[in-house]
Amino acid sequence: MSTLSADTVSSEEILPELRRSERFNRWLDRRMPPANSISLDLRKIFILPTRQGIYFVLLVCAMVIAGINYQNSLVFALAFLLASLFMVGMLHTYRNLSGLTLVAGPARPAFAGDDAEFTIVLKRLGDRTYESLQVGWNPAFLALADLREGQEERVRCYVKAKKRGRLNPGRFLIQTTYPLGLFRAWSWVDLDMTTLVYPKSVLGGDLPSSESTGDEEGELVLRDGAEDFYGLREYQPGDSIRHIAWKAFARNESLMTKQYAAYADRRVWLEWDHFSGMDRESRLSRLCYWVLRLNSSNDEYGLRLPGVEIEPARGEPHREAVLKALALFEVD
Repeated sequence: MSTLSADTVSSEEILPELRRSERFNRWLDRRMPPANSISLDLRKIFILPTRQGIYFVLLVCAMVIAGINYQNSLVFALAFLLASLFMVGMLHTYRNLSGLTLVAGPARPAFAGDDAEFTIVLKRLGDRTYESLQVGWNPAFLALADLREGQEERVRCYVKAKKRGRLNPGRFLIQTTYPLGLFRAWSWVDLDMTTLVYPKSVLGGDLPSSESTGDEEGELVLRDGAEDFYGLREYQPGDSIRHIAWKAFARNESLMTKQYAAYADRRVWLEWDHFSGMDRESRLSRLCYWVLRLNSSNDEYGLRLPGVEIEPARGEPHREAVLKALALFEVD
């Protein structure tokens, strides 16, 4: 009879090693290609004893040897009972994943350096219950989920967004050790989920000022040097002699000063060339800061990048469009 040694490798050590193996990942891509919805079956579920399961087998083997040496029927009965429990536990652990359907849910964009949020929808088969499921990309921080009453459960998982662009987190781990903890059943699933990662927001100095325009658009602002006559006001010491209304003075012998105004264009342009001398990522980070600042104001703002121009507007759809342009600028 062959026995397991105490240094037998358990599933805790095998999982990280397999995940780092390029050969295994290529085989996994052929066996379980990415899809928006995946149902777990015999071909997609892996199962191995945990460390506790290995110790449990060693205990049963030791009891069998003791029963042989001492010719004790009670020891044999207990050993065979524990062995049966071991096999039944394996079947229940596998069943706790079998038939489970995983569907890609919505993903929320993030800024570089933050955590991107992905939603994974778990759907059960018929009335079968699923308990103590662990889901996520980081084996050290897995989200817990149960499917007992509802037909589906939404699980939010997080992935570190290291750089801007499109983020595809790849395969995530779903596993369970229910009910006895003697076996670990798991699968690596790729739901082909992506999200946008915006540039990291970096303080960009003063916001650009609004431009002046000759047409009657925007907000009317009193301004020296403008050409459009606005009205008269009483003369105040320090007013320019050129602006005194001499005809009005001749009529009523009261000094009046002419006022001129121009329409301020509240549309602010965020220009790539405003940060000349900086590298690409530094410029994008500061433009991102301006977008967030302007979005909280009433000003309309537009974006000009090399080969990209977005007309000024305001609102959340416009904000998302501008941030998307910044996220995908010159990204392969």
